[in-house]
Amino acid sequence: MTKELVSEAADEGASEPTVDATAAGEEEQFEAPERGSAEELLDAGAHDALDAMRHSTAHVMAEAVLDLVPGAKLGIGPAITDGFYYDFQLPRALTPGDLEAIEARMAESVAADHPFVRRELSPAEGRAFFVERDQPFKVESLDDLAARAKAEGSPMPPVSVYEHGAFVDLCKGPHVASTGKIGPFKLLAVAGAYWRGDEKRPMLQRIYGTVWPTQKELEDYLWRREEAKKRDHRRLGIQLDLFSFHDISPGAAFWHPKGWTLYRTLESAMRELQARRGYVEVYTPPLVHKRLWEQSGHWDLYREHMFLVEAEDQTFSLKPMNCPESTYIYRSRVRSYRELPLRIAEYGKLHRNELSGTLSGLTRVRHFVTDDGHIYLRPDQIGSEIEALLGEVREAYGWVGLEPRFTFGTRPDKALGDVALWDRAETLIGDALKRSGMSYRVKEKDGAFYAPKIDIQVEDALGREWQTATIQVDLVMLPERFDLHYIDEEGRPQRPVAIHRAIYGSLERFIGVLTEHFAGAFPFWLAPVQAIAIPIADRHVPAGEELAGVLRSHGLRVEVDGSSMRMQNKIRLAQEQKIPYMLVLGDREVEARSATVRRRGAAQGEAQPTEEWAALAERLAAEARERRPS
Repeated sequence: MTKELVSEAADEGASEPTVDATAAGEEEQFEAPERGSAEELLDAGAHDALDAMRHSTAHVMAEAVLDLVPGAKLGIGPAITDGFYYDFQLPRALTPGDLEAIEARMAESVAADHPFVRRELSPAEGRAFFVERDQPFKVESLDDLAARAKAEGSPMPPVSVYEHGAFVDLCKGPHVASTGKIGPFKLLAVAGAYWRGDEKRPMLQRIYGTVWPTQKELEDYLWRREEAKKRDHRRLGIQLDLFSFHDISPGAAFWHPKGWTLYRTLESAMRELQARRGYVEVYTPPLVHKRLWEQSGHWDLYREHMFLVEAEDQTFSLKPMNCPESTYIYRSRVRSYRELPLRIAEYGKLHRNELSGTLSGLTRVRHFVTDDGHIYLRPDQIGSEIEALLGEVREAYGWVGLEPRFTFGTRPDKALGDVALWDRAETLIGDALKRSGMSYRVKEKDGAFYAPKIDIQVEDALGREWQTATIQVDLVMLPERFDLHYIDEEGRPQRPVAIHRAIYGSLERFIGVLTEHFAGAFPFWLAPVQAIAIPIADRHVPAGEELAGVLRSHGLRVEVDGSSMRMQNKIRLAQEQKIPYMLVLGDREVEARSATVRRRGAAQGEAQPTEEWAALAERLAAEARERRPS
C-alpha cells in the first residue's frame, strides 16, 4: 500500500488522498487517489501484468453488479496498489450479503473464460452507445474529452471499448487475454466516494477488491490486512493512551501525556541532529496575509486547501507550509557568501483544509507540524549539502530501524527557471546520490515545477511502502519570487539556491507510521514509559518510588504500579502497555537495593537478571542514548 506525502504546490507535509471504508463495522484504508479529469477517469492504472489482471477483475465485478442490481450506473474501475475498485451509482445501499452474491457471479464469469475484446468506435458512435445504455458518467467523460479536443483544435480520437461476454465498458485497457486468466480474488469493502472527487457531485458506492496470481499470495495479503487492523495506529493510540480525535476539531490530534512525550522525544532527537549540523531554529507566525501566498504562487495553486480568515477587510490564512516565511528571515539583513549555507529549521504549526472524507487518523490530518528545514546556499554547495542531507536521513531513520529508499524526480515539462541551472542541479544531486552508496531510482519529469527533488520512502514491518520525507532543490520559487541575494567574494549580488527538506516529514504522520510499524512496542529510547517498577506487595511501594527517583535522575521515563493487584496482573498490564522493562521488587530486592529485570517480549524461560539500582540506571541511560531501533 503506497501512501504518499507529495504535492508540488503544497511542498512538504501533505499526503495522497485516501478513502476510509467501512465494512462490517471495521474502518479500513485504501490507497485511492481521486480522479477528476477525463484522462484520469479513463486511466486504468494498469502499468504491469498484475495491474492488468486487477483492472480486468474490476470489469468482471462491474458486469456482476449490472446483472444483480438493475439500473446501476457505472463510474470508473481502475487498478490500485494491492487491488482494484469500481464506483457505482445504485438505487440502494449495498450490504455484506451483496458482496458475496457479486463474488459468486464473478466466479461464473471467470469460469466462462470470456475473451477481452477491444473495439474502436467513432466519437459519435461511442457517445450514442452509452446514451442508449443510460450510463451518464461514461457520456460525461466522453463529452469532456470532446470539449478538450475542440479547445485544442484537434480531432477527438476514436473511442475504445472493451467487451467480455455481454459486458462492454469505456476503457483504454490493457487487459488479460480472457476472464479465465484472472487469479484468486476477494471483495473487501464498500465505501462512499464522490464522482470525480468533487463533494458537490453525486456520492457513489465504491467496492474495493483484491486479486493475486496464486491462492497463497491472496492468503498472504489477507493475513497482512488482518495484521494491519491489529496495528492500526488509531486503535493503538487509544489502547496505549497516546492520542485521541474529537469532532470539535476534525483532523487534529489531541495528544495525551504519553503521546506528547513520544512526540517531543522525536523532536528532541531531530533538534540534536540539527544542532550538530549547524542549523538555527526559528519560529514564524501561523497567520499571514494572502500577499505572501500570491507572491510565492501558492494562492493560485493551493488556495482551496487553505483556511482563510477575514479581518478588517483583509484576507489572511493559516499557513499550510513554512517555506515562504523563511525568506523574511533571510532578507532581514544583507547576506555574505561566507554565511552560506544558512540552515534554518522550524517546527511550524501548519493547517490544510483537507476534505473531511479524506481524513484518516494521524496519516491524513488538517493540523500538523513538520521538521522543516530551509537551507540557503551557493550553487557550488549543492552537491556537498545534498550528500550531508542524505546522511541526516540515514541517521534519523536508523534510530527506528527503517531503511530509506530514494526517488530522484527530474525536470518536468512545465518547469520554471534556467535549463542550464536545472541540468547542473540534477547532475550534482545524481552525483551525491551515487556517492552516498544508497539505492535510488530516477523518476523522469517528476520534479516540482520549481525544483528537482528526492523523495524518501520506507517499508514497514508488513511490507507496506510509505513516503515520508522530501529534499527539494529550489531554483526559482523562493530565490526569484522573493528576490533573494547574497554578496559574492567580488562584492556582486548573486542569487542563492534554496533547499527545502523535511526528514520526518509531518511528525503526526511519522508517528502514525511508527506506531503501526512497531505495533505500539516502540524502541526503548522512544517509548513514552521506558520502565515500570512493580512492587510485589504494598510494603514494597516506597522502595519502588525510590527506585523510580534514581532512574529519573538519569533522564529515564519511569512509572510505579502501586496498585493492590497481584504481581502477575501488574506484569500483564505492563505488557499490554508495551513497556520495555518491568522491574520487580520483593523483600530480597528491597534489602539489596536491586530489582529483578523482566524485558518486554522475553522468551519463555529467559533468565531475569537482578541488578543493583545504580548499575541499572547507568545501563538503561546508556541504552537510551544509543537510540537503538530494538
